[in-house]
Amino acid sequence: MRVPKIIQSEVASIVIAIAVLSVVIGFRALIEEDWSFLPIAVLFGSAIIVTNILAKKIVAHALDADVEHKIWTFSRYGIKAQKKFRREMPAGIILPLFLTFFFLGTIKFMSILSYETRALKVRAARRFGFYSFSEMTDFHHALIGGSGILAVLALSFVSYFLPFQTAEMLARMATYYALFNMIPISELDGTQIFFGSRVIYAVLAVLTTIFMLYSLFLI
Repeated sequence: MRVPKIIQSEVASIVIAIAVLSVVIGFRALIEEDWSFLPIAVLFGSAIIVTNILAKKIVAHALDADVEHKIWTFSRYGIKAQKKFRREMPAGIILPLFLTFFFLGTIKFMSILSYETRALKVRAARRFGFYSFSEMTDFHHALIGGSGILAVLALSFVSYFLPFQTAEMLARMATYYALFNMIPISELDGTQIFFGSRVIYAVLAVLTTIFMLYSLFLI
């Protein structure tokens, strides 16, 4: 059985995202030649990405929808609409790696993935009658994106109580991931949450800020 192209694309994007996030997390260890930390960086990257994606897919499934993840891209480089590159640039690869290398790992930019939601045919049949109100609303997009941010914050919270030496670092990295993906620009989670529900965005912004302040000043 051939894997559908859409699944192949999403799987490839997820693998790339984990690789990029692992480099961002473990870059300081790399330049210090602490090779023993690399598996930990990959584990942290995988845990954060998978938690975020799984939460979105669970909520999307509950709404009779499907969510597909891809590497965050951009094509517009000016104010005018026609100011675009010929091909989309993989911002989710370029920016995290460039900023990590430029600042020697002190700034951990973690905006890598974006997502698209589409209603399944069963949504129209089961919920509203055939072909009636089958499209996903902006509020639905906010619910799905918000669930991913909330799940990562939950991962951060649980990590504080794990009996491992590096658990606090996982908590901090998860908080960073939530913070950078709450930025309401381009196609990031924050944009879809912000324009879908200001209330959900405000609640998540406050929670993320609290987690960030705790990780910076109390750990």
